[in-house]
Amino acid sequence: MKINGFQKYGGLHCESTATGSLLKHLGIDLSEAMIFGLGDGLSFIIWKMSTQSLPFIGGRSKQFSLTTVLCENLGLSLDVRETSSKAKARTNVIENLDIGVPVGLQLDCFYLEYFNVHFHFPGHFVTAYGYDEKDIYLLDTGEFQKTTLRSLELARFEKGPMSAKARSWSLSAPNGLPDIKSVIPQAILAVAHEFTNLPISSLGYKGIKRMSEEMVHWIKQADNPRQDIYDIADLMENGGTGGALFRNLFRDFLSECLSYYPHVDSFKKALSIYQEVAPMWTEVSNLLIFASKTLDEKYLLEASKLVQSISSLELEAMTLLAHADW
Repeated sequence: MKINGFQKYGGLHCESTATGSLLKHLGIDLSEAMIFGLGDGLSFIIWKMSTQSLPFIGGRSKQFSLTTVLCENLGLSLDVRETSSKAKARTNVIENLDIGVPVGLQLDCFYLEYFNVHFHFPGHFVTAYGYDEKDIYLLDTGEFQKTTLRSLELARFEKGPMSAKARSWSLSAPNGLPDIKSVIPQAILAVAHEFTNLPISSLGYKGIKRMSEEMVHWIKQADNPRQDIYDIADLMENGGTGGALFRNLFRDFLSECLSYYPHVDSFKKALSIYQEVAPMWTEVSNLLIFASKTLDEKYLLEASKLVQSISSLELEAMTLLAHADW
């Protein structure tokens, strides 16, 4: 059984694609960049985990925050279900699919049979749109896929950092959408305030600066520098970030918003900065790949200088956005 009329929503990031596909099924077709921006998606974190020798580098808000904030900003009804019961977790999905309602799922992509990864990541998102006796049918980052119900169960109940208790969710829009123009300022101000007012040094522009200071030591610190440094670079550019550690998506969001606020000079300047910053992040990823292949610290030093500049530029852009005259 597959939901009639369920359509592919093409996206680059797993959560924005999953939520975007649920919106599209409701007849609400927002760009992925707009979903990311109105969900206050942009962020930065450098996070040292005990399970790996090098830190995790993240460029977005914490898992599922994008969806919850988007729904708050747009006045959408969000039905979230979590459970420790495998039977209940399956029922939460099946009962929606049986009445033609697609369901977003958070899970560990390691267990999905079409996914080829050598590490666990329970912060992945997909949309379920059908099932049969053996398989569940999914939309995963813009592509139709299927996996067995058994593998889905394993994926939904994996524990660890960024995991959830078999989280599933569905959406409805009882009041339609508000005027998008009226929502843009509050979304941008929230991101700018969080990015520039930091409780700890691992977040926002301070976290980016911290990355620039620490990364010069990664070859010596890594258990397996060739693989570990490569993994950081690959995740930053290709790990569902839309490229440039989500900065491409945020740049495109600002560009789309400019059509609503063409007169705001500080907004134009912030967009110009992110048009500069996004390719800089891509170059950082390229330099990390060179470092992983050659184990030559000169590439880390060059990348460090770029990241230091990025920290200053993103602080400037966010300060402009925080004080924009809407």
